[in-house]
Amino acid sequence: MTISEEFVDDDAGLRDVVTEAVKAPLYALDTEFHRERTYFPRLALVQLQWAQTNVLIDPLAVDPRGLADLLTGPGLAVLHASQQDLEVLKYAVGRVPARMFDTQLAAGFIGYSTPSLAALAQSQLKVTLSKGDRMTDWMRRPLTASQCSYARSDVAHLEQLHARISEKVDALGRSTWVAEACEELRLRPWGESNPDDAWLRIKDARSLKGESRGVAQALAAWRERRAMSTNVPLRRVMSDMALVGIAQAAPKSTEDLAHARGVDERYLSGSVAREILAAVKEGRDRVVELEGQSHDPLEKRLRPAVTLVTAWIGELARTHEIDPTLVATNRDIVALLAGGESRLSNGWRRDLVGRDIERLLKGESGLSFDGDGRLRLIPAKDDSAE
Repeated sequence: MTISEEFVDDDAGLRDVVTEAVKAPLYALDTEFHRERTYFPRLALVQLQWAQTNVLIDPLAVDPRGLADLLTGPGLAVLHASQQDLEVLKYAVGRVPARMFDTQLAAGFIGYSTPSLAALAQSQLKVTLSKGDRMTDWMRRPLTASQCSYARSDVAHLEQLHARISEKVDALGRSTWVAEACEELRLRPWGESNPDDAWLRIKDARSLKGESRGVAQALAAWRERRAMSTNVPLRRVMSDMALVGIAQAAPKSTEDLAHARGVDERYLSGSVAREILAAVKEGRDRVVELEGQSHDPLEKRLRPAVTLVTAWIGELARTHEIDPTLVATNRDIVALLAGGESRLSNGWRRDLVGRDIERLLKGESGLSFDGDGRLRLIPAKDDSAE
């Protein structure tokens, strides 16, 4: 099959591409982007393929919002490992696809664990993808022939992968599960992170105790908001080392701030110093606990049950050849056992494990080991019948 290759670097060309692509029932989509010098991702290239057409779109030369009609159209967008692509599209275009199939996510329902596109193409299609330009500078123009070839290959096989994986998913009766999982991912609130959770991404901050932990949370939230408002990387606002050093020192004055580890002159004058000290003051009064370290008596009482149910879910996922990370998080399990709102109470997760956990909670079922040391669900013994 001969594929027509196009490179679009003007708005008229983009309109023509969208007019044709929106007619297709399915289109493959990928993006290249950078975020090393900015807080928000910078879209550098968009790759599309449908039918016999492969298109590279240069968002440095055209307005990427011109893709909105395609994304909101009736066609199914097929992507691989789409999480970052969706975030980039939401920021650059203002839209994410109205319908989506993620080949990496779907592969988790047929025995894979977050496979790369290259690994999936090799195992399912016997196609070897090039890795040559994976770490290239996509913002530099003109793009080389090698860069273009690599970029085109990212979408060249997605339609075939969609067909192959869908066939296997259908045979296992899991099409609805995959559709629900893809929709859950598609509807995630991209780009809307909570600044108060930013401190959790700082490795050394988790070891802080007492007021230092509260200061770290407040200071990380300040850094996140400042980086967003100025669109610069977090490290340009404040390094992790300086943030942890200030949290440990909890300074009350500019003089104290100057002695904190990692602090240099840029933090010691003007509005920056005032904002840092204000965040430190606010953080001292916070009580911050890590997940899993709660003093809630209910959560402590549930820990043995959480451990056992987690092990059983892992065993069940392996038996059914489903990636365990797709099924449940610790938070999902705790919420269900505690009677709260949980993803295990709805959709495909309820079909797979939620109903059985509910039976465990009601005493209608139990967990036991089989002869091979694997956990299995068994009917609860009725002592009243004896």
